[in-house]
Amino acid sequence: MADEFRQEKLKNGLLVNIKEIHSAPIISHWLWYRVGSRNEVQGKTGLSHWVEHMQFKGTPKFPPGLLDRAISRDGGFWNAFTFLDWTTFFETMPAEKIELAFELEADRMVNSIYDAGEVDSERTVIISERQGNENDPHFKLDEQIQLAAFSTHPYRNEVLGSIKDLQAIQRDDLYQHYRSHYCPSNAVLAIAGDFDSDKILALAEKYYGDIPAGSPQIHQPEQDETLNEEKRVEVKGPGETTYLQIAYRAPAAAEDDFFVVSVLDSLLSGPSGLNMFGGGGISNKTSRLYRELVEKEYAISVFGGLQATIDPYLYNIHVTVRPDRKPEAVLKQIDREIEKLQKKPVSQTEIDRAIKQARAMFAYGSENITNQAFWLGYSEMFDGYDWFKQYMDRLNQVTPTQVQEAAQKYYLPERRVVGVYFPEEA
Repeated sequence: MADEFRQEKLKNGLLVNIKEIHSAPIISHWLWYRVGSRNEVQGKTGLSHWVEHMQFKGTPKFPPGLLDRAISRDGGFWNAFTFLDWTTFFETMPAEKIELAFELEADRMVNSIYDAGEVDSERTVIISERQGNENDPHFKLDEQIQLAAFSTHPYRNEVLGSIKDLQAIQRDDLYQHYRSHYCPSNAVLAIAGDFDSDKILALAEKYYGDIPAGSPQIHQPEQDETLNEEKRVEVKGPGETTYLQIAYRAPAAAEDDFFVVSVLDSLLSGPSGLNMFGGGGISNKTSRLYRELVEKEYAISVFGGLQATIDPYLYNIHVTVRPDRKPEAVLKQIDREIEKLQKKPVSQTEIDRAIKQARAMFAYGSENITNQAFWLGYSEMFDGYDWFKQYMDRLNQVTPTQVQEAAQKYYLPERRVVGVYFPEEA
C-alpha cells in the first residue's frame, strides 16, 4: 500500500497526505492539528481537550446536532481525540459522500461559534468526565506518576486538565486557543480510501485552499532534565486490588533508540499498540515478565506501554498484583529480569521473536482504511510519514547488543518512578 502514498502542500501551508486504497468503497478523512496538552501552560491545563469538545457545538452553517444526523444518514461515523502532542478529527464515509467531511471540517476550522452557554454546559460535562476518571485506580496512579516523572514539562499534566483549571477557564480562553492553533499552517489533512488522487486533491484545494494560513502561537516547552534518583508515589482509593506501575523515561519517537526500546518492550512485557485509534492485539504470554510474574503467581496481569511522542515521554510497566503478594516482592522480580537484560545479551532467536510480535501488533493497527488514514496524519505529529513506512525495517535492524545497551541506559532504578495503588478496603 505504501506505493500509492502522495503528499502535497497547499499555498496556505496545509500539508495533505493521501493514499489510494481500493479494497472497499469508503474514504477516511482526518484533520490533525499540532496542538495538545504539551502546548499548554499552568493555569490553562485541559484547554486543548475542551476546545475539541467545543468544535462539535456548531457553526452558523452547521448548527449543533445537524452533522450527527447528516453523517449517520449517509452511513458514516466521526469522532475526535486529543492527546499530548495533537488534536484530531475524523470522518469515515461511503466514498460518494466524502465531500461532506471536507465541507464540515473546513467550516469549523474557521467558523465555530463558542457560545457562552455551550461553554458553561460543556464545563459541567468535562468536569464530570474528569471526576469519573478519578474513580479509576489506573487514572489516579498514572496522574501521580506523571507529576513525579516531570518537574516542568507539560507531559506531567493530564490531557483532561486539573479540576482547578477547568473551573477557571473562560470562553475567551477557549476561543483564543482555537483561533491561535486551528489554521492550515498548523494542520495536516490525511485521507485514505477509494478515490482518484487528483480529484481528492481538487476537493482539498476547493474547501481548504482559500483559508488564511494563520500564525499559530505555539508554546514550546523546555525539556526536563533526566531523572537522577528513584521517586516513589503511593495512592489510596476504593477497590480490592493493588496495582504497581513503574515509569522509565523513554526516547522520543524520532530517535533511533525508540525502535530499540520498542523491541525491548516486546521482549519484556509484550508489544505496545502504537495506534491509539485501535486495531487488534496479540498475546504477551511469551514475554519475560509474563512468565516471571503471572506464571509464577506474583501478578494477575502485566503489560507495558510505549507512546510515540515529540519529546521523551514514559515507558510504563503496569502490574495487577495478586492479593497474596506484596508490591515490593513483585518489584524485586521485575528488577531481576531487567538485570538479566543488562548483564547478558539476549539471544538472536528471542530478539527475532520479539521483533515478529512487535511487527504483528503494528500490522494489526494499520490494516483497515480508517487506520491507514490515521497513520497518514499521526506520524506527522511526531516525525513524518517516512517514519511509518520505515518502521518495520528499522525494527529488523535492532541487534542484541543494542537491546542490552538500551536496557542499561533507560531501565535504571535512579531513572524511574515507582507507584503503588493500595485499595482502602485492604
